[in-house]
Amino acid sequence: MGLDDKIENTAEKLGGKGKEAAGEATNDPGLKAEGQTDQSKADLKQAGEKVKDAFKKD
Repeated sequence: MGLDDKIENTAEKLGGKGKEAAGEATNDPGLKAEGQTDQSKADLKQAGEKVKDAFKKD
């Protein structure tokens, strides 16, 4: 996995955590859900990168 991709995915996950926390603090279920969605997308991207790396090693 490229370092740039890893940093980007981590940043997206952290941003999602921030949105989720802000939604929780302001009682905004839409913002909380958006944060959870961002975290899930980052996790899926990370998993995809790991799969690509597994095939590159062979």
